Amino acid sequence: MKSKLLLFSLTVIALVASACASATPVSPTSAPVIPVTGPTSTPAAAPASGPAAVDVSQDSKLGSILVDSKGMTLYMYTKDTANTSSCYSSCATAWPPLLTTCAPTAGTGVDASLLGTTTRTDGSTQVTYNGLPLYYWIKDKAAGDTTGQGVQNVWYVVDPSGKPVTSAPAASGAAASSGAMVNVGQDTKLGSFLVDSKGMTLYLYTKDTPNTSNCYGGCATYWPPLLTTGAPAAGSGVTASMLGTTKRTDGTTQVTYNGWPLYYYIGDKAAGDTTGENVQNVWFVITPDGMQK
Repeated sequence: MKSKLLLFSLTVIALVASACASATPVSPTSAPVIPVTGPTSTPAAAPASGPAAVDVSQDSKLGSILVDSKGMTLYMYTKDTANTSSCYSSCATAWPPLLTTCAPTAGTGVDASLLGTTTRTDGSTQVTYNGLPLYYWIKDKAAGDTTGQGVQNVWYVVDPSGKPVTSAPAASGAAASSGAMVNVGQDTKLGSFLVDSKGMTLYLYTKDTPNTSNCYGGCATYWPPLLTTGAPAAGSGVTASMLGTTKRTDGTTQVTYNGWPLYYYIGDKAAGDTTGENVQNVWFVITPDGMQK
């Protein structure tokens, strides 16, 4: 009797493992389309039936971006927090989550160590990348569509390094420049503060320690560091002796000023924007004398 029970148990385990290995991940083309308007009790996306696969595709304007196994574009939501989705109800109808029932798999160009999962409130499992929950956009109809990019300034495609691709130079996942330039910008309310060579505002993080960044993971997604591969250069009004660098845990080199590691903010879309000022009472623009405002 015991041997029969053992054989039965092993058979069940083998069937489950086989289902995980062969199932096809959910995509908008196979998931039922639900109208965005009007209440509904139907799930926004069909239940996952196996391990979701995340791959990399090339877009002529956006560069390398994450897609599913069928080439459908994947997005992140800036209102989410690390490994936690805040998109439910009508939001999840328009932006169905990428679901999985097994550990997600990494295609060529995808960093497997950045793949993860988070449990949604309905008990389903959503795929994450670098802590970012991943979604589809209901208006993307074919592989390669990116009509969700920049919607409401909160939805963005994701690059293979795990950063959202936005219009901000650093947040776009662009490579570090050979010698990052730090200049001085002006604002009627804030006065003089540091900016990069394109006028994008730079910030300091009060939880950092001198010449050491404490902003990684989800934090660095929203606050991309100012990177360089050579000695940073000082523009007019910038004290060259205050410029320096610090090594980040991934081996990249971040620019510092007066010992403060410098960052961009994902919410800034154009030169002169200062939407990151005083966020959570820990992020501030930095003055030419190396102090926070």
